[in-house]
Amino acid sequence: MTSEPSGAPTSCGFVALIGAPNAGKSTLLNQLVGGKVAIVTHKVQTTRSRLRGIITEDQCQIIFVDTPGIFAPRRKLDQAMVEAAWAGAGEADAIALLVDAGSGLDESVESIIGGLEKNSLKAILALNKIDTVPREQLLGLTSALTSRFAFEECFMISALNGDGVADLKAHLAKRMPAGPWLYPEDQMADVPLRQMAAEVTREKLYLRLHQELPYASTVETDQWKELKDGAVRIEQTVFVERDSQKKIVLGKNGRTIKSIGSEARAELRELLGHDVHLFLFVKVRERWGQDPERYRVMGLDFPRG
Repeated sequence: MTSEPSGAPTSCGFVALIGAPNAGKSTLLNQLVGGKVAIVTHKVQTTRSRLRGIITEDQCQIIFVDTPGIFAPRRKLDQAMVEAAWAGAGEADAIALLVDAGSGLDESVESIIGGLEKNSLKAILALNKIDTVPREQLLGLTSALTSRFAFEECFMISALNGDGVADLKAHLAKRMPAGPWLYPEDQMADVPLRQMAAEVTREKLYLRLHQELPYASTVETDQWKELKDGAVRIEQTVFVERDSQKKIVLGKNGRTIKSIGSEARAELRELLGHDVHLFLFVKVRERWGQDPERYRVMGLDFPRG
């Protein structure tokens, strides 16, 4: 049940956050909702499926869709991620294109703008990471971007420290259509707990092994059991494609997987508000990226092409 202000008209809508890998979409989503709902790592293409973050302020509810980064797909997983990103954009009431100020109007951004034009979509420009670029360079970059595409509005922000984010949020709130709220006032994200738990572990996996582990890995929650003392027992499997990758994840005498489990357990305990007993297993599943079931678990459609 949602809790809406009595008598006052409400608004509710969807905003798609799109951009190239590592433009800062997940960091921005966390900044917007005021809590961690999306994983952030050094690796590009961390976000794989669409994640919804929710803001409810005054009479407005904004549902942000953090989409996977849009890039030139090479594998089926890449293709599924890009298709999910464009699907999220097409269904939204507003689109915010995040551009890394350090990268500027590069080939990736050009490709995304081409996609916006091809699909006849409008978008707001959010020039991100402005704290890393000299001001005079920002003005030139903004001019180049707005000359290339007729953005509805332009905002300069730093998703990391919050600069300009409040102005972006206020503008988006005005754009939301009238209608009832879809989520309770205190809900920050729409993602199943099992999937959220898997994402937490995947983040720790990437943060620990981002220079050693290829993208050919995923985490699935196999068991979620609530215990009598209020704690939760969670069993998860890390899937890799080769035995050599399994050895990397396990580490010498199992030290690496134990460290990853310890960090994930601590964050899950904080998120859930009670004790967590986390058990991690590592399995080799060759060509898991070709398995439609793995995509379903990640919330993606398996590409048929």
